[in-house]
Order: sequence, then structure tokens, then C-alpha cells
Amino acid sequence: MSFYFDNAATTFPKPECVYSFMDSFYRKHGGNAGRGQYKLAAESSKIIFETRGFIQKILCSPNKDVIFAPSATVALNMVIQGLLADEKKKTVYISPFEHNSVTRVLHHFEKRGKICVRQLFVSPDFEYDIEKINAQFAEIPPDIVIVSHASNVIGLVAPVLEIFAVAKKYGALTVTDMAQTAGLLPLDVASDLVDFAVFAGHKTLYGPFGIGGFAKSRNVALEPVLFGGTGVDSANQEMPENIPGRYEMGSQNICAVAGLHAAAQWFLQNQDEIRAAEEKNHRRLLEILRQYDFVKIAGPADRFSEKTKCIGVVSTVFDGYAAEDIGNVFDEMEIAVRTGLQCSPLAHKFLGTFPAGTVRFSVGYFTGEEDFCALEKAMGYIEENR
Repeated sequence: MSFYFDNAATTFPKPECVYSFMDSFYRKHGGNAGRGQYKLAAESSKIIFETRGFIQKILCSPNKDVIFAPSATVALNMVIQGLLADEKKKTVYISPFEHNSVTRVLHHFEKRGKICVRQLFVSPDFEYDIEKINAQFAEIPPDIVIVSHASNVIGLVAPVLEIFAVAKKYGALTVTDMAQTAGLLPLDVASDLVDFAVFAGHKTLYGPFGIGGFAKSRNVALEPVLFGGTGVDSANQEMPENIPGRYEMGSQNICAVAGLHAAAQWFLQNQDEIRAAEEKNHRRLLEILRQYDFVKIAGPADRFSEKTKCIGVVSTVFDGYAAEDIGNVFDEMEIAVRTGLQCSPLAHKFLGTFPAGTVRFSVGYFTGEEDFCALEKAMGYIEENR
């Protein structure tokens, strides 16, 4: 048995309905969507269509197109590379908390001289200073602004709509990475301030690996960067203009979509309970960690204030120990945590924890008392053997 504190990497376990529906899918609905005029293919197409609708409801975005991709990383690549497809040099602003799914893409273009990347101002006490951000934009106007809704390292929630409201004064296109927050935190993705919102099926939506995507404003053009068969208009060597076909090439991972279909239904039926459980488990986690004076919590001291709200992701530094050594101790005691840089080196540079990284704990809906009891036992063991 593993005691699980790595929900920021992927939520685990999944709702039972996800397992059962994915199993039944290949037994009953195994056709290739959009690739045949027969019942099995039609059933697969229906599942995909319904799942898009569920994601629109969860993201509060009935006016946005939902595009599926194999992961949030692929979705971010599609959005960012599509926005940078022309030859005009652009200024791109990002937060200090972006994942490598954003920063590596931007680095690729920046080293070729196609873009200039700048960081949004965040104060030492973890506040996004909108006045200073406005001054940044006034000095060097943005073409694109990309903001992670919540940091995967410390859980800090960004005031996305406030930042985007300023960005829109300068005509910028806006992208938010909701891999850690889709459904968990309400965000008005329907707003005209949000051009693109990226989601990961296997994280806060409690679906399987292999499915993510993005919600796209219908008023913003996006060049396709991946090409292939779509099942329609096959004589045309250009990608079709219809949405989602313009961005969804090749055979879909329909089994993963089926898992997301089941997860999304479950989520919509239980979202208030899911949000309440995460906050309760977040407070319980902090209560345990704060008992030990050799543990330093990275990020804001008050994680539940209006200015520094955080989701249930907590990074720590254990005085006198390397992060990987603590990770090994936890692993021996069957506790799953994430150590190192969590694919977000910029965040660690901001926090002063680069290059050593942190020990990250992250809770979810299914984090139970047995998990916390195991953590308390492990923390006691570490304290006794310091």
C-alpha cells in the first residue's frame, strides 16, 4: 500500500467509475471516431462530443471551443507555437511560476530571436502587483501573456483575470495554464479576457493519462502546427477550417476520452464536495508539517488570505537534508512525494531553492486519514533520527 501525496503530478486513485467505464469502452465501443459510418464509430464520436460539453461546463466556457490533445503539454505547444507561427517578433510575458511545458517552448523561439520573454512582477511576499505589471506593459507592451493559474511548486493562485484585463488594454493574446486548477478553482473562462485555457485530464479532473486539451476563443485565430488525417475533407491538403478538426489530427485516444467522460460526470456531480475536501486536506497537511521546526515551507506564510490563496500543493525544505534523501526515507515508508525542481526551475529560482529543489506534498479529494497517519509516523521517525 502506498500513502499518496503526489496529486499535483497526477491525482490518485481515480473514481471507480473511471476504471469501469474505460474497461467497458473497449469491450463495447471500440470504434474509431470519425472514421466510419457504423455504430461503433458513432458511439465513439458521441462519447467525444459529450465529453467536450462536460469540459465546457466545468470550465464555465460555453462560448469557447474545446480541443482535445494527448496532454496539457501538447496543448500548450499547440497554442504557443500556433501563436508564434508568423514572422513578427513578439514580446511574451510569463509569471515566475511557469512549467517547462511553457518555458522550454518559449526558450526554443527566444534563442532563435523570434521572441523576447519577460517576467511579470511578483513581490517577495508573493503578491502579483497589478500596478507594477501595468507599468511593465506600458514600458514594453505585451503581444502574448501566459499565466499559470496556480503554481505546481507552491500552489500560489494567480489573479488571472486581473492580469489579463491589463494585458487586453495593450491588445495582447492571453493564455492560462489550468493543469493544476481546472474544475478545482472557479475561473470565468467564458470571459473575453481569456483567449486560451489549457487543462490536463489526469490531474484535478480525476481522469486518466493521455488526454488534455484547451478551450479556445472563437474570435482568435490559431495556426495549426500538427497535421494529418481528420476523417473528413480528405482530398484537401490543407488542414480543414472546421473546429475541432483543424487541430485534432489522427486517431483520438478515445479510451482516454472515455475515462475523462466518466471523470467529468463524477466531478460535475460532486464538485463542491471535491473542493471542500481539498481545502480540508490542505489545512491538515500544513498542520502536520508546521509541528516540526526543521521543516521550512516554501511560499507564502498565510496560504489562505485573499492576497495569497494557494491550492493544496506544499513545497518544503528539510534543514540539513537534501530533498532526494528525504524522498528516499518517505519511499522506504511507502509515502509518495515529489522531490527536486518539479519541472519548474524558474519557480525555484524565485523561491531561492534552485538547484537543490524541494520536497513537495500535494493532496487531493482521496487523501485520507490513513495517509496523514503514515505521514505523521514518518515525520516522527525523521525527527528522532536527526
